Amino acid sequence: MLNRLKAAYVSVYLTVIAIIMIYSAGKLIDGESMIGWGGALLTSAPMALLFTFMLIRPIIARTSENLTEIHVPTALGTLFAAGDAVSGNDALPLILALISYAGFLLYVFWYSRYGREESQAITVGKPLPDVMLQDADGQEISLQTLTSQPTVLLFFRGNWCPLCMAQIKEIAAQYREIEALGAQVVLVSPQPQSHTRSLAKKFDVNFRFMTDSGNKVADALGIVSDFGIPTGFEALGYDTEAPMPTVIITNAEGQVVWADQTDNYRVRPEPATFIGVLQAL
Repeated sequence: MLNRLKAAYVSVYLTVIAIIMIYSAGKLIDGESMIGWGGALLTSAPMALLFTFMLIRPIIARTSENLTEIHVPTALGTLFAAGDAVSGNDALPLILALISYAGFLLYVFWYSRYGREESQAITVGKPLPDVMLQDADGQEISLQTLTSQPTVLLFFRGNWCPLCMAQIKEIAAQYREIEALGAQVVLVSPQPQSHTRSLAKKFDVNFRFMTDSGNKVADALGIVSDFGIPTGFEALGYDTEAPMPTVIITNAEGQVVWADQTDNYRVRPEPATFIGVLQAL
């Protein structure tokens, strides 16, 4: 139930701050209070523009944990709108600013965090469960067969996720360094195979693009999030379940040597970390 609420919340939140941003900008253009409506704009624009930019050009693979750099303008905007309202001007900018700021705080401290516990199925020194995946051609391959050489195994939510796409782009840019260490990169998502094939064509690198139909592998690993995608993305063919962003590195014997099970979907390891682990092998 909580995850369903989160999935609906993020879709509503992004829609609301976009409307507040556009409405506030319109009021400023009409010559309304610079302080009040400027404050409302300042609380809504940073997040609205950040998400718009990420969706149009997914090059941001991670953010700071608490988005500290955005707390400053949103807090200042709220103060400006409050000061304008106290001065006897229209209170609507303050109301909209408070809605934007409250939504931002909920996004940072509630929505962004899974509250996950580290999976017992992902244990350093032990192999992963032997579950079946499908490659881009629909052929089934067992997880243990895939990890019969040093492997960087990345579970991502789908092509719709801009942070996931930016993270994959980062890894693709440093793939030769990973390959030179005798390792392979395996990308796993529950999205339809047509989406996976599209992703494989986009990144012309020697990755293994795998489909986890029904999240069977993610479920066996204990990394599935019910209603893990924003409400509405089901219309694009995505399952409401999605894996929590997870990276696992295995050695040539298929044993886990390192794993990142982030509790914040915006906080992800950099490729340099993977390379460092592989060099240590």
